[in-house]
Amino acid sequence: MAEPIRILHFADVHIGMERYGRVDPATGINGRVMDYLRRLSDLADFAVEKRVDLVIFAGDAYKTRNPNSTYRREFSWRIKAIADQGIPVVMVAGNHDLPPVSQRASTIEIFDTLRVPNIHVLDQDSGVTIIETRHGPVQIAPAPYPYTSELASREAFRAASLEDLDRRYTEFMSDIIRAMAEEVRSRPEIPAVLVGHFSVDGAMFSSERSVMVGRDILVPRSVLVDDAWDYVALGHIHKHQDLNAGAQPPVVYSGSIERIDFGEEKEPKGWVLVEVSPGHASYEFIPHYRREARRFTTIDCDCRKEDDPMETILERIRRRQEEGGVRDAIVRVRLKLREDQDRHISDRQIRAALAEAFSVAGIIRQIDWHVRSRLGAVDFEKATPLELLERYFDNLQTPEEDKKALLQDAKRIIQEA
Repeated sequence: MAEPIRILHFADVHIGMERYGRVDPATGINGRVMDYLRRLSDLADFAVEKRVDLVIFAGDAYKTRNPNSTYRREFSWRIKAIADQGIPVVMVAGNHDLPPVSQRASTIEIFDTLRVPNIHVLDQDSGVTIIETRHGPVQIAPAPYPYTSELASREAFRAASLEDLDRRYTEFMSDIIRAMAEEVRSRPEIPAVLVGHFSVDGAMFSSERSVMVGRDILVPRSVLVDDAWDYVALGHIHKHQDLNAGAQPPVVYSGSIERIDFGEEKEPKGWVLVEVSPGHASYEFIPHYRREARRFTTIDCDCRKEDDPMETILERIRRRQEEGGVRDAIVRVRLKLREDQDRHISDRQIRAALAEAFSVAGIIRQIDWHVRSRLGAVDFEKATPLELLERYFDNLQTPEEDKKALLQDAKRIIQEA
């Protein structure tokens, strides 16, 4: 029996995410960007050390569609370092890699243009491509993020509503995937891997929507759970997950290699090591190799019943330091305070106590304000918008006839919205 083919699957690198960072004097590059680059360096070293047969990148190399030259250089040499070891690298474009119009080049197209050995940039025109590895061939079916602007310009799409466009995008992608599934069935002796960049119904979303470029594309899970595939390698959603857990084929989002913001605070980050053979695949999620993703830490402190809120806050910070949650982390502090406590809070002291952190993302106050309302005694949290508006008109002594007409207009607008 032939040895299984070992594949490293990763996605959503997003080089260029600078939030919470400052320039690293040693490199001249933003410190948060260096986090992503160091993780990518570790991934390249892992691929070489583990002697994988194939590396699959499922899209989103950069944060923006127009990365600067430095970011392009830093990403490119790390990918080339893998290919230089004789390991083929397959790449498909994500939504962040695509230009606004299809006539322009994607951010990863340069590898194909320069014909860099062992790097294969595949698009929908490529169709099913057989990649030779040192342990045998693999069928790669590319399903990159489509040029939605090009689809929208087609005659059949022009008069469509946004809802109809989304449905047509789903049909378009589903038809392409089904057609490739039929093709790979003709070669059952060669393992088949679908590589895609899109959302799948039933997937658990992460923070990708906060940095989304373009409209989202949704593909039904039923299209992917097909015995034509031995493994489905996905990018786009940042949370690692298997949408067909415990069954074949694994339908896997590798997740992003670094945390983007606090929405991903509790998510492990890494890549996937796959062993695939005809009819079967197994995989292992690799959350760290040499180093872990940058930690995000939230310190919550409800001080409303405390006599000395600053003492409570500093004690909470000390406790998190002892637990290892502060050093080199991106930290935010969230405070619940009474109105009379706010003036006793020292941001300077809090930041000094967090000196071990990589960055202090913010000190957020939630204050119980006790304000007398000009609108009279009313429970604002329970009142509807129309009730609040009516109280406002009463306060202005709006004539009853005018108030009634205005409320009718407001009701119509709210219903339409």
